[in-house]
Amino acid sequence: MKILSLIFTLAVAFMLSACTQETQNKIGRSIQNWTGTNGVLDIYMGEKLVQRFIKIDKLSTAVATQGDLSRNYRYGYGVLDTNFNYKVDEGEKKLYFEISDYATPYIFYDNPGEAK
Repeated sequence: MKILSLIFTLAVAFMLSACTQETQNKIGRSIQNWTGTNGVLDIYMGEKLVQRFIKIDKLSTAVATQGDLSRNYRYGYGVLDTNFNYKVDEGEKKLYFEISDYATPYIFYDNPGEAK
């Protein structure tokens, strides 16, 4: 799994280095942030909560490099809250995730356990 991640990272770095500065700027400007600094993402299967990510700084969507069309997924980094208690417990790690706009039923909100 680590080797695939490394290959993917190198491929993306190579593709970005081949882009012109203007294209790189377009990519940077087209990423949209959705939240503050302590978001929660609940993912459902039917009516059942199946995954929860906490400590999400931003949930982003990318726009195509050529044109104004949004991509059909959201992505971010968060801690996988395996016991659904809104706290980072021993063994729970920060992960990268992607969710589909079309097929993933989800709710994104501020962490109620840590109100501002």
